[in-house]
Amino acid sequence: MSSEAPARAAAPTHLGPNRPRLVDESLGDREDRYRTMLGLRSLAFRASSRTQRWSWLGPILMTAVAAFLRLTNLDHPHDLVFDETYYVKDAFTLDRFGFATKWEPDDKDNPNQYFINGDYHEMTDKASYVVHGDVGKWLIALGMRAFGADTGLGWRFSAAVAGILCVLLVGRIAYRLFESALLATAASGYLALDGASIVDSRTALLDVFLTFFVLLGFWALLRDRHRSRSRLAAAYAREDDPWADPWGPPTGARWWFVVAGVALGLAAGVKWSGVYAAAAFGITAFLWEVQARRAAGARLWFGAGVFRGGIPAFLALVPTTIAVYLASWFSWFTHDGAYLRTWAADLRASGDPVPRAWLPDTVNSFLQYHLNMLDFHSHLESEHSYMADPWGWLLQLRPTSFYWEDLTKRGDAVDCGAERCVQAITSVGNPFVWWAGFLALFLVVFMALRRNDWRAWAIIAGYGGTYLPWFLFANRTIFTFYTVVIAPFVVLALVYALGLLTQLLPLADPSGSSASSRTQLFRIRAPRWAGALAARRRTARFRGFRVSAGPSEPEAADALVTTVSRGIKFPAVRGSHRGAQGVTGTQDAGSGGKDARARRIGWIIFGVVTTLIVLAAAFWWPVWTGQTVAYWFWRLHMWMPSWV
Repeated sequence: MSSEAPARAAAPTHLGPNRPRLVDESLGDREDRYRTMLGLRSLAFRASSRTQRWSWLGPILMTAVAAFLRLTNLDHPHDLVFDETYYVKDAFTLDRFGFATKWEPDDKDNPNQYFINGDYHEMTDKASYVVHGDVGKWLIALGMRAFGADTGLGWRFSAAVAGILCVLLVGRIAYRLFESALLATAASGYLALDGASIVDSRTALLDVFLTFFVLLGFWALLRDRHRSRSRLAAAYAREDDPWADPWGPPTGARWWFVVAGVALGLAAGVKWSGVYAAAAFGITAFLWEVQARRAAGARLWFGAGVFRGGIPAFLALVPTTIAVYLASWFSWFTHDGAYLRTWAADLRASGDPVPRAWLPDTVNSFLQYHLNMLDFHSHLESEHSYMADPWGWLLQLRPTSFYWEDLTKRGDAVDCGAERCVQAITSVGNPFVWWAGFLALFLVVFMALRRNDWRAWAIIAGYGGTYLPWFLFANRTIFTFYTVVIAPFVVLALVYALGLLTQLLPLADPSGSSASSRTQLFRIRAPRWAGALAARRRTARFRGFRVSAGPSEPEAADALVTTVSRGIKFPAVRGSHRGAQGVTGTQDAGSGGKDARARRIGWIIFGVVTTLIVLAAAFWWPVWTGQTVAYWFWRLHMWMPSWV
């Protein structure tokens, strides 16, 4: 990636009682100055054409790998596995009647024998009580319309496409976070080879659709961060007196949050857990807005974060999410035969008391349906042999068995090279993705708390929206396969850690205002104006928001050097390097060898982790896809007693 020249501004000729004054500074220079303070690249910066090209080509190649792994022999097994027995049939009747209906199997011990062969005589027109929204089931129905409902390709195709798109999307997210085509490619590749993602993408369940929409919302969150800060820098640069308004300038509508609202509304329409992602991303955006206003020098930065940033973001995200979620129930609203659709009207017609009688009947029925769903989700405590505590999810301590068939006991004539032949589909993540990702999470948390790295905070926001809420429902019947929605953030945490170890990633300025150079900054040569601005911000923050003259320029610059250079020790740069944000690192004597060794060790770790992930994917592929294998070979994959 090419570097950029730092924005240069003339030194302030006068530190007046109200603000530092910069002379002979163009509009572009002023905007670059604020972009630097907000952690953005300068206006002139452009990544090399090679980097831009491979930031797309790398993830696309990994997406092609993902497509091969997710679409190959997708019809196997030709049976409804695990919870497909609910979602596929619900999708079929949803498409047929406009709402899910009940099935009355002739043989309750074998309820799918007719459906999988295209015989639907067990279907009724009586509404079924379903506890998830319709979005995921509509998508499953699209696949069945395209390829037929009597083939696994039909009922699993949409899930496979969603899983494939997640691989491309996580690569683009990684590039936006890390600005490295190699790390973006690694992120896509790791997700492409993850077992939890492969199994869920090859099964007609809802969670892979939830994953796609959550990732889409996360991508929009990152786009909003860059867009809103760019607008803020441009708005400040245009102001003759940037500090006249203690809140700073407004930045306009938050259209990327409208996109996020659409995505997260659809996520909630798949499963309610999409709401947690919306909450986590909204809180993250608000905190970023407060930090941006503070970094730009707004005196009343918290109020600015609330009224100039938080409220516009809220109005873009929350109403859109709610509106899209309600719209996803369009079929329920338009079909009187849907479950509880006429509940309130029927009570009123029979003369029975109607709870919340002041509400319109349709709204009241919709609310009652949701209250029933809430009660179901809150009190689902039936025992299941594969239920798993969320404490063990990140280590895949209790994976979910989706399918098991002992072909020898069934009497099938198969030859697997052994006396006992089996087929199994186990939703266990690639061990080296999840175990290395678990270790990387500690570094992510450390860098977020110690260096205030916004990239680390973004990854933590992903965990916060997809993982932490499950601890509120730890008493419920829940499963490790839910981690498919967490998997992209596990991958991002792992890639972030590897990027730091290989020094592909620049370190964050602990002040949170900009990125520093790609390695340790033992000394920082800040722009001449930076010390004055930093002094003014400190004065504004700690003296009751009253502005006073700062120290002399050399003293202010020294203070800024002392402040920014605090933090953990990282390898020093070789010679000197001017970072993209105009920060210079200078090598201490004798540190070049240590730097080279540290970088070499980082690349070795990167290579070892990647090799183990690839080998593990090849090793587990038969167990992820239900291939016919010898029983001893299947046992060879059960590394822990809890995996059986």
